[in-house]
Amino acid sequence: MSVDGRAVSITDAMTLAIEASESARGISAPNPAVGAVILDARGIVVGVGSTRPPGGPHAEIVALAEAGDRARGGTAVVTLEPCNHTGRTGPCSQALIEAGIATVAYAVADPNPLASGGADTLRGAGIRVEQGIGEREVRQGPLRAWLHKQRTGRPHVTWKYAATLDGRSAAADGTSQWITGPEARAHVHAERAKLDAIVVGTGTVLTDDPRLTARRPDGTLAPHQPVRVVVGSRQIPATAAIRGSEAPTVFLDTHDPAAVIETLGEHTDVQIEGGPTLAGAFLAAGLIDRVVAYVAPAVLGSGPAAVENAGIGTIADAIRFRTETVTMIGNDILIGVVPEGAN
Repeated sequence: MSVDGRAVSITDAMTLAIEASESARGISAPNPAVGAVILDARGIVVGVGSTRPPGGPHAEIVALAEAGDRARGGTAVVTLEPCNHTGRTGPCSQALIEAGIATVAYAVADPNPLASGGADTLRGAGIRVEQGIGEREVRQGPLRAWLHKQRTGRPHVTWKYAATLDGRSAAADGTSQWITGPEARAHVHAERAKLDAIVVGTGTVLTDDPRLTARRPDGTLAPHQPVRVVVGSRQIPATAAIRGSEAPTVFLDTHDPAAVIETLGEHTDVQIEGGPTLAGAFLAAGLIDRVVAYVAPAVLGSGPAAVENAGIGTIADAIRFRTETVTMIGNDILIGVVPEGAN
């Protein structure tokens, strides 16, 4: 979104803040991926920031530094309630007060009791505070995984897969490259670059020999690489692509999804990219928090299904989801769903 020096609404500023927060995904953990925009007294964007890696400044501080004196009398628009505590950095609420901000609008209240309370501090200093601007977009977007971990204490788990219209993840002979088009594959890599970890089974590694790296369209590595996690007891050859030094790799000799998640407890945003057996195990364990399906307009007629052995024997036991998004990416369809009843 470009504003070209024009005054913008708080809603438009929140859109900019959400866009900024995307650049913090994958690098801010364990801190939340927050975006902030500073508007001057005329409503013109004078500062944009996102959370830096741990120990670095929070989004508000980055945006205030860019705005300088132009922040005085202006508005701060933030995706998360400004923090109210001193950790590796000082409280953002106090920084906003000292900068002379007149209004603060934020999307989501901070659920962390150690950091919450910023809104009350701001109000106590005479600053006008608005909550809930863009809340749905933020909850379903850049803060989804962090909010989930705050609520549950475990990483947020997305199952990502690509399939044909008839639900096949590969042809009868095992070939699977490529089910989807180049635009969808580029989107997968862009999303990988924002994750903390990718999980696959040994079967996928032995069959496809994937690198599981996040790459730019020109084939070079993205700046951030998620941890590659290989689950299962079969031996992986020393020559396997996943043993390369392009990204950190962890091998877990287990088939228990709960044990995998416990091992990855320090992470926030985890994606399952393995084959149908691994996906079925995580579904049966109730450990899938979101499904991202890249559906290609193609039919194979036979071949492996996208998921197997999810512990379902009758239609009454079907795992039901609520559709959040349906997006065209090139000639493919990207569908995002969450379990029914999920926050």
